[in-house]
Amino acid sequence: MSDFIDELKSEFGEQTIFTGEEISNRASSYWDPTPISAKAIAKPRTTSELSQIVKRCHDVGQIIVTHGGLTGCAKAADTTPEHVIISTERMTKIEEIDEIGGTITMESGAILEVVQNKVAEKGFYFPLDLGARGSCTVGGNAATNAGGINVIRYGMMRNHILGLEAVLADGTIISSMNKMIKNNAGYDLKQLFIGSEGTLGIITRIVVKLETLAISRQTVLVGLDSFSNVVGFLNHMRKSTGPRLSAYEVMWGNYYDAVTGEGLHKPPLGRGYPYYVITECTGTNPNSDEVVFMKTLEDALEAELIIDAIIPKSEAERQAVWIVREGFEPILTNVPLFLYDVSLPIKNMEGYIAEVQKYIHATWPDGACYVIGHIGDGNLHLMVCPGEGDETLHDKSDALVYGPLKKIGGSVSAEHGIGNEKKAWLSHSRSDGEIELMKTLKKTLDPKNILNPGVIF
Repeated sequence: MSDFIDELKSEFGEQTIFTGEEISNRASSYWDPTPISAKAIAKPRTTSELSQIVKRCHDVGQIIVTHGGLTGCAKAADTTPEHVIISTERMTKIEEIDEIGGTITMESGAILEVVQNKVAEKGFYFPLDLGARGSCTVGGNAATNAGGINVIRYGMMRNHILGLEAVLADGTIISSMNKMIKNNAGYDLKQLFIGSEGTLGIITRIVVKLETLAISRQTVLVGLDSFSNVVGFLNHMRKSTGPRLSAYEVMWGNYYDAVTGEGLHKPPLGRGYPYYVITECTGTNPNSDEVVFMKTLEDALEAELIIDAIIPKSEAERQAVWIVREGFEPILTNVPLFLYDVSLPIKNMEGYIAEVQKYIHATWPDGACYVIGHIGDGNLHLMVCPGEGDETLHDKSDALVYGPLKKIGGSVSAEHGIGNEKKAWLSHSRSDGEIELMKTLKKTLDPKNILNPGVIF
């Protein structure tokens, strides 16, 4: 154990600075059960304590990696035995729910689902929602600019944050805990840290604007016979339901078939359709909302945009529909498996996926590419299973997935960030000038390069 870690333990106590089994018993991430490697894990209770620990690390040039819920998909939280981890798991306080202003102020380690439930008790809705809600933290959501299933209506995490507090690489606390929608007093400094993946500062507290809790929800799972009808149905839902449309999730047929069936999720709708869509509308007038929703579906059936549909009649049935989209564990049993998060113009999606699948099948005859996506915001998730080999195939798989994106102006990261995993492909989505400006910001705010070095670029 290094002298520096002994000094940290002496200064902050063994109930804040952990080594030994606390490290070896900790999984690398939600996706990787391999134990992490690190010199120590610091678990501060306050911004002030976190600031002091960061300052001590800065003084000696100690590299820091921040950990939230460890549900990220770009390996931005990977560590080595030379790193010190700062975990926000003890910074979970919900400080205030302002029922007049419609905001919530909280620490960055708060779990998303806990926050959702707390604001719902007050008649509000926290607009971010994603499958990892039970594990991910709001600070991690901010640091990665998380998206999820409601982006089509409410936007990314960036759209919800009014104020933010962060600790810089030298321990300086930047507190910009604004609670107003309008504040044009100089630079909007919080934007530096949203989506920066822990490379410019450690987010400790945030203020988020809340939405009114919906009192009606209509959900449907439909089967479609072509991608043109997937797009047509999306446009139909947008025009007919207006601001009520809150989710539009697409599943390619091979994904639906792979996660349903004997011993897997029960298929709410028959298997074998080329495409499936879960769409959801929410509102504040149950009677009129349902009338609009049902008329919209009837018109879609008459126009032959959709072939078949099932409408959940209870919350249990609704959850049985959503688990097909969110519960892709049956596919995770494939080894190796490579996950992707890309965005591209909707008009290019069908051709792009067909091209990627062609490349995969030509490269690995027994391979498969399963696709789901928040299509309304241009985001697709691909799960590539070569059907042979091991992790050494990852680079080849990346080339097959990311290669076709550049010519259609797509992004190698829609909502998961760049992390350590995608930095070789950053230039596919950002110009040389943009990357140089990013590096200038990094050098300015973290001249010793101690905060998540190597992440993004």
